[in-house]
Amino acid sequence: MDSHDVIILGGGLIGQTMALALDAHGLTSVVIDPLDPATTLTTEFDGRVTAISSSSWKLFDAIGIGPRMRAEACPIRRIEVRDGADGAPLDFETDSGENPLGLMLENRVLRRELWAMIQDAGKVTRKFGTRAVSVDRGDHRVTAVLDDGTTVTAPLLLVCEGRYSSTREAAGINVAAWDYSSKSIVTALDHAIPHHDTAHQIFYPTGPVALLPMNPGTRSALVWSLPDDQAAAAMKLNDRAFLAEVSRVTANVLGELGFAAPRGIYPLHFRHTAKMTDTRMALVGDAGHGIHPIAGQGFNLGLRDVAVMAEVLVDGARLGLDLGDAQLLARYQRWRSADVMAVTFACDSLVRLFGVPGKTARAVRRFGLATVQRAKPLKDLFMSEARGESGSLPAMLTGELV
Repeated sequence: MDSHDVIILGGGLIGQTMALALDAHGLTSVVIDPLDPATTLTTEFDGRVTAISSSSWKLFDAIGIGPRMRAEACPIRRIEVRDGADGAPLDFETDSGENPLGLMLENRVLRRELWAMIQDAGKVTRKFGTRAVSVDRGDHRVTAVLDDGTTVTAPLLLVCEGRYSSTREAAGINVAAWDYSSKSIVTALDHAIPHHDTAHQIFYPTGPVALLPMNPGTRSALVWSLPDDQAAAAMKLNDRAFLAEVSRVTANVLGELGFAAPRGIYPLHFRHTAKMTDTRMALVGDAGHGIHPIAGQGFNLGLRDVAVMAEVLVDGARLGLDLGDAQLLARYQRWRSADVMAVTFACDSLVRLFGVPGKTARAVRRFGLATVQRAKPLKDLFMSEARGESGSLPAMLTGELV
């Protein structure tokens, strides 16, 4: 029987980051995931990218992975938000010497570097291509029996399985969930006009469309949300017709377009759990919350879970506490619950606000955007939120180890 400080169920982006954050502080973990990483480590660019806030990147710097990826990340120094292609922009901009609002990174780069670091992490036991056939959360330990015949044990189970977590369901944790009846079309586009590190977000009653800057300066990621039937119709368009539609809904802001990656399509759902902890168990990442990509905050929300959980466990270990102690889990719950609720419901409210059709609703939205445009304190507040720098930050979101 192998003993560890923590058992991590789920070896995706959040699960691996969690393991590396604990490894950086000398805590041991075993990562269990049924997928073979070779299936996700393709070198082909599939168009999927992630917006990483400045504070989240500081977490990457703290665990040592940030410098390995920085050259391949594109900073976001300006964001332009419009209500419809003909709406006046609400813009957020940083000076060249300031931290960017965030960075855009290809998912394949993040997967590649996380996996490379996991190989060298001395306190991480890798159980990929392996499934937990049973998990027993006892009064004093968590014990998992794996399908390779091994048994692992730890005082705490961290669930990083994603929004459809079977472990969360088995624990009986209630989830507020609904389907937006929409899908996001995702791809990457080359364009004639340089983006100058600018992200464009244009809202329509049918859903938002975003152009997110990438390297090199004439490439951007497209995230276009549409009702199910319209998304299906858009996916059936030939390349020329699809690019013409993108040009139309983005007011041709980047000039002539061409594909840099294939098109992908993903359903949009909302998930919010009643709680993020249970006996000797905590939810981390999408297992505890799943939000609309309208503000690009989903992955960052998960990274904030990682940073808080790492700090709670490191502090507990230094005090000689049982890492599955209810008091430690209560601290994690308190620290994360308000932020998670605020972000998830703010994103849902934005979807509903901009989804209201009609001239009156459009006039009200545009008046609101114009008001924020003229109010520097409000703009500064929104920029702080975009960077992930508001609220009580754990040490790793400032670039420091605990």
